[in-house]
Amino acid sequence: MAEERSEEVKLLGMWASPFSRRIELALTLKGVPYEFSEQDITNKSSLLLWLNPVHKMIPVLVHNGKPISESLVILEYIDDTWRDNPILPQDPYEKATARFWAKFVDEQIYVTAMKVVGKIGEERDDAAVEATRDLLKLLEKELVGKDFLGGKSLGFVDIVATLVAFWLMRTEEIVGVKIVPVEIFPEIHRWVKNLLEIDVVKKCIPPEDEHLNYIKARMDRLKIKPV
Repeated sequence: MAEERSEEVKLLGMWASPFSRRIELALTLKGVPYEFSEQDITNKSSLLLWLNPVHKMIPVLVHNGKPISESLVILEYIDDTWRDNPILPQDPYEKATARFWAKFVDEQIYVTAMKVVGKIGEERDDAAVEATRDLLKLLEKELVGKDFLGGKSLGFVDIVATLVAFWLMRTEEIVGVKIVPVEIFPEIHRWVKNLLEIDVVKKCIPPEDEHLNYIKARMDRLKIKPV
């Protein structure tokens, strides 16, 4: 149960953003009540620009009037502030390892995968597909013998890597490129099934049909043509 405090917690986010949804997941897992403020990322509000003047991006967590930006930073702040249901390991080495894999997901897998799913035009970059798979193979190896990337229970890396499970893998249906085929990535697919057995996770991911419609509409606006 979350600590009883008189606190004001507000999240500026966007319903289809994996970076926003990971914060919702952490807050829900911790049992922290919060107010959600939906943001239009194509027409940024004056509040968002004021609270995050450096990157001007969601998500932004506002805790008792103080803004915190960047999703990985926010996740650590949440874990440090609300101690119940820890998402980061307590052991210093294991904590450092979790931070490493979280940065790997955001700085390597996400950036490389965007060269595939975010490519404008009819031709797909096969080299980018293979580069993304090569990175995912490292994540696949990390899952061998584990129920979750955090070990036996949902943890920091799992929350961050929902980006793979519920964004990258859903996008495959639209762009026509099977980036994470089950025959190559059985451990990742097993991990996704484990995630979907957790009520908090199911509550904090976008409804699939609505999400796919949003992605399709966004691609149309950007003139991205599925192959």
